[in-house]
Amino acid sequence: MNSQLLYNSLELYLVIGALLFAIGFYGILSGRTFISMLISSELVLSGASINFMAFNRFLAPDPTVGQIFTLFIMAIAAAEAAIALSIIIAVYRNYKSIDTDEMVELKG
Repeated sequence: MNSQLLYNSLELYLVIGALLFAIGFYGILSGRTFISMLISSELVLSGASINFMAFNRFLAPDPTVGQIFTLFIMAIAAAEAAIALSIIIAVYRNYKSIDTDEMVELKG
């Protein structure tokens, strides 16, 4: 099979984006520590970014629309990582653990 044909396929990029999104979503649901849940949320955002860029490359009349959305997603991911890490550090200082099963006092 011609490798150039694979690189010019919208379906390939959508499958990769959906796979990253699904792995991230599964990681969020089954995460045992806050760090693993943070990494999984970054995978979800990466899958969304790949889908935006794929639609941008193959379907958008204006080539900058998908890139602008991806830049916003990257900015949101950076802010989310900074805030989440500060919360994780605060939880670790109080409870000496980042395991989600041990945080029974946080339930409302």
